[in-house]
Amino acid sequence: MRVLVIGSGAREHALLLALARDPQVSALAVAPGNAGTATVAEQHDVDITDGAAVVALARRLESDLVVIGPEVPLVLGVADAVRAAGIACFGPSRDAARIEGSKAFAKDVMTAAGVRTATSEVVDNPAHLDAALNRFGPPAGQRAWVVKDDGLAAGKGVVVTADRDAARSHAAELLEEGHPVLLESFLDGPEVSLFCVVDGETVVPLLPAQDFKRVGDGDAGPNTGGMGAYTPLPWLPAETVTAIVEGVVKPVAAEMVRRGCGFTGLLYAGLAITSAGPAVVEFNCRFGDPETQAVLALLESPLGQLLNAAATGTLADFGALRWHPGSAVAVVIAAENYPGRPRLGDAITGAGADGVLHAGTARRDDGAIVSAGGRVLAVVGTGADLAAARTDAYRRVAGIKLAGSHHRSDIALAAERGQISV
Repeated sequence: MRVLVIGSGAREHALLLALARDPQVSALAVAPGNAGTATVAEQHDVDITDGAAVVALARRLESDLVVIGPEVPLVLGVADAVRAAGIACFGPSRDAARIEGSKAFAKDVMTAAGVRTATSEVVDNPAHLDAALNRFGPPAGQRAWVVKDDGLAAGKGVVVTADRDAARSHAAELLEEGHPVLLESFLDGPEVSLFCVVDGETVVPLLPAQDFKRVGDGDAGPNTGGMGAYTPLPWLPAETVTAIVEGVVKPVAAEMVRRGCGFTGLLYAGLAITSAGPAVVEFNCRFGDPETQAVLALLESPLGQLLNAAATGTLADFGALRWHPGSAVAVVIAAENYPGRPRLGDAITGAGADGVLHAGTARRDDGAIVSAGGRVLAVVGTGADLAAARTDAYRRVAGIKLAGSHHRSDIALAAERGQISV
């Protein structure tokens, strides 16, 4: 099986490494890739938002399967173009990708499917903003205002704050840019990311993970695209995962089939485990980053065969997934000033070590690997338990040198200490 992966981040690096372990994968290519993926797969330059260009590359490479990593090409319908060309594709159609591309659409699907989520309201007129804020903030008994960009925002379009002025400022800025705003009630409780491979109404869950959105230790500072993750979750009962699959993911998948936009690909449910049970914070239409880096580090089942089964409509016949024992922890190393405008072009040493996945990297003309994005690397450690996995991850982090870089030192620490409970 010849596989083409679309994307350029640490998620795609993790996908390629897992695909390389599948004995049925005979050739790997990535477009456009980065300095790290170049050691795993053949690199190609392509506009990943251009369906015709992706199809042309897949045909030239005689690809049997195309795996689309990022959300933007999915929302733009690149998977539709690949499938229309007769090539198997792991990734939802443009219509199905609305589950991430439009939070209002996702809320409508959840309501129809009877799935518990935060109450919400879309504001598209600045004149209605103040009245809406009054309905959703602490004056209404909530701990905080939750203000989201209704479209794609790479994990950074969300503000959760007890400061009304900050909430209003973020909403007003989005509206001024022409983006509708979604206001939500605040969901308390620890958050869980559950990835599910989906083929219509067939749902196969992966290990649950937890990511860390805030830039600083102790969840300080602004939201980012993700500063780290770990799996599995020792504090989450197995029956809760079953309840999420049966009560959330399967009903949503069935509702999308009913609407004529059945989902094929990776459906990512982000949930809060509240005192009243799981409630959906958001859905994404692709593997999440950085959770993917941790989850795939423990996958024993052949990833290429799994994704191909979903892409070809045979997921129901795949069987139960196999996992390596133990835990995995991923720590993101970010460039100076991230999540603001990052400093770029700095040389990195230690980036070629085992367990180091590349995100925002490039290779300079002199051969040096340099920073080329805000989240530069994801460093993955594994071990018999979270303590061992954390030790392994931070040992690897210590071997990376990048001027001005920063990372969180508390990824999975509260879980290791038993400080998280449902």
